[in-house]
Amino acid sequence: MHVGTAVIFQNTNKHTTDLDVYRNDVRLAELAEPLGFESIWTVEHHFTDYTMCPDPLQFLTYMAGRTQTAKLGSMVVVLPWHDPLRVAEQVAMLDNLSGGRLILGLGRGAGRVEFEGFRQDMEDSRPRFVESAECLIEGLERGYCEYDGDYVKQPRVEIRPEPFLTFKGRTYAAAVSPDSVPIMARLGLGLLIIPQKPWDAVEQEIEQYRTLYREINAEDPPAPIIGGWTLCDRDDDRARQLAERYIGGYWQTVLDHYRFHESHLKGQKGYEYYGKFATNLQKQGVDGAIEFFLGLQVWGNPDRCLETIKRNCERVGAGAFIGVFSYAGMPWSDAENNMRTFAAEVMPKLKDEPVRGRVDWAA
Repeated sequence: MHVGTAVIFQNTNKHTTDLDVYRNDVRLAELAEPLGFESIWTVEHHFTDYTMCPDPLQFLTYMAGRTQTAKLGSMVVVLPWHDPLRVAEQVAMLDNLSGGRLILGLGRGAGRVEFEGFRQDMEDSRPRFVESAECLIEGLERGYCEYDGDYVKQPRVEIRPEPFLTFKGRTYAAAVSPDSVPIMARLGLGLLIIPQKPWDAVEQEIEQYRTLYREINAEDPPAPIIGGWTLCDRDDDRARQLAERYIGGYWQTVLDHYRFHESHLKGQKGYEYYGKFATNLQKQGVDGAIEFFLGLQVWGNPDRCLETIKRNCERVGAGAFIGVFSYAGMPWSDAENNMRTFAAEVMPKLKDEPVRGRVDWAA
């Protein structure tokens, strides 16, 4: 199994300066390859201290120059906020610079504060995502972008530097809403799973996705990738305490950023699932929601962490696990210990686990 790590640049409650957050998360990213992690990932978010990475491809380009072999993953590029032609150029440039190490993750976004900041209506985010993804994916395969849609109007223009490897099998999308799952199958994308709903529901959606993918594309889909907020410590009790503080603290930042626990998405076209999600959160209360989220993530001593990851990956046939080791104002010493303990005692065994699906880019 492929094992990677992600940095997300959180400055929770402005616990330090943004500069120090960047210095510390870059230090963690630079530890990844020497510790044996096989890929480095980051996210895209704007305007708040929830995560402060407005340009994942720029960060990954920096990391391409700081590494030799590590794959470089976007988790995700939020297409409705971008011109797909510019994304195609950035992707092609990064892939040329890195020798084909990019794993391209795409998404449509769900943060109202970000859509408003970009002066965009959330109502058209899904069709805008689909058109942008089609323009981008087809462009990377053909070497030129050309598209005539309702939202994307792109006359033919060449992508230079030319894409030199196919992105088929190494392009993924986050699909939190069940309505997004068939869209990703039709686009021929793999699934990037960020645990935030019951695993039983995820299993059902994955099975639906696999069936549709095979019908549409006449082949098996890539094995899903699972991300996970991780707290690994040799002392199981201490791991639990730290997980409650920091994984629980991270989920609070999710609620603060997306306001999922409020009602503003209930009547928002294209975000009906999030409205139901908000209703469930209101029933649970914030404390109940945090406890539920904690149960989806990876924490404990190394044996417990390993078993949790193995169980989750087996449920959905995942071919890769991407751990997040620093979040919610975690001190550097705890983040480093978290990452090093996982790398020394969990990762070697996890890498030995068989992969039950396609992970073409991991070779």
